[in-house]
Amino acid sequence: METMAENKERFNSGRDFKFGLATAGFQIEGGYNGPGEPANNWIEWETLGKVDPSGIAIDFWNNYEQILDLTKATGVTYFRLSIEWTRCWPKPSELDQQAVDRYENILKAILKRGLTPIITLVHFTTPHYYGSNPWLDQGFIDHFVEWTKFAVLRFKSYCNNWVTINEPIIYSSMSYFTGMLPPGEIGKIRHVTSSYQNQLLGHIKAYEAIKDIQPNSTVSFNNFCFSVYELDKAITDIMLAKSRYIKQENLVEYLQSQKKEYYLEIGPASKRDSLFRSSLAKLLNPTTVFKKLIDAVYSSAFESTIDVIQLDFYNPITSSHFRMPGHKTSGGRNWAPGRMLWDDTIDPDLFYKYLKANSDDKVPLWILESGLCNRVKNGRSFKRNDGWDRPRFLNSYFTALKKAVENNLNIEAYFYWTVADNYEWGSYEPRFGIFGVDRERGNKILMQDSMGYDSATKLKSLIDDFRQVYSKT
Repeated sequence: METMAENKERFNSGRDFKFGLATAGFQIEGGYNGPGEPANNWIEWETLGKVDPSGIAIDFWNNYEQILDLTKATGVTYFRLSIEWTRCWPKPSELDQQAVDRYENILKAILKRGLTPIITLVHFTTPHYYGSNPWLDQGFIDHFVEWTKFAVLRFKSYCNNWVTINEPIIYSSMSYFTGMLPPGEIGKIRHVTSSYQNQLLGHIKAYEAIKDIQPNSTVSFNNFCFSVYELDKAITDIMLAKSRYIKQENLVEYLQSQKKEYYLEIGPASKRDSLFRSSLAKLLNPTTVFKKLIDAVYSSAFESTIDVIQLDFYNPITSSHFRMPGHKTSGGRNWAPGRMLWDDTIDPDLFYKYLKANSDDKVPLWILESGLCNRVKNGRSFKRNDGWDRPRFLNSYFTALKKAVENNLNIEAYFYWTVADNYEWGSYEPRFGIFGVDRERGNKILMQDSMGYDSATKLKSLIDDFRQVYSKT
């Protein structure tokens, strides 16, 4: 058994643990979907009043220097952002050179502070001129690849870490099953599977394009943790199958074995979650539903089309995202048939189980998003019903990270979502920020989070402690 001293030596000699804060352009920049502003696939919902207008968000576009200073003060060394396709190309044949130059200045400012950027190429948003269902059209993949080539060629001097597409399963399920993202369709399973597969096909082509331009780059996409194998780890296992020397004709048996192991690691399901597992296993049989993806994996010139396993961990229990209308929530009752973000279950023990279930000896694991949400409505902050706060959350999840390192899991990164309270896909009520934002009094960024805690100091102390024991940076 490896001692702590041996573990520390192995970790220090082999890896730098990456701590970062994660963001997305549409959620922080401001300046979309208004008169004379670049329009993305949310413009119709904003114009019709189906969602709160995104407005100036946290005005990162104009105030990035201050926000990057705050990022640096938390002790992280990585900053995840998206380069917005809509911003750079507001019309199909019209490049906004000033916007491209601004992104270059932002990347320079990130590097100037000793931070390393990770760029997401598509984070739920696409230019409005492609319509509200771009990923239902396999031909859209070519447009995405052209955007990828442009972005990587333009910004490769500043970045070699790329996330092709953010949370493909969340985009597809919330756009075509729950109706919570544009275009807002409900129960369209075929649209879920079609858009999901097209995004993954797009990832593979984008991966190949990026590697042609920047061979030593790190490229992947971030998956969302779910307790249903077909919604989550099945795709990772498909992406890595060829590199694991699994022949295509043996893929069914391989996935069945991986699924069994996955469920053993994350633990038994409740009766309700078991129903989701059995139902979705029939609807989303990977070897039939994702046949085009499987063919693309095995026909690629690359042994693997993900360089790291990237996960977003919030509340993975699939069945818990659906609740009866009228249930109690922070600040009142929720009359929608789903769980609000500020009611997501916080479970550090389950976090560790998912780290273990997704860890691979040869492919590093990065947690690209993880965070705690609380509610602020009309300037009033509400406590979470379960009593959790952000410093307690950070402390508990860092404990799980330490356990993962001590048990030799191949984990290299943890990113907290997010730096400051941003636009959470239609509303400013959900608050995840390390720093709060007072939207009612001038959109001022606060030194405490929106629950009144000094989460920045807490995060820095946890990172400092972690580095002192485990990492060389």
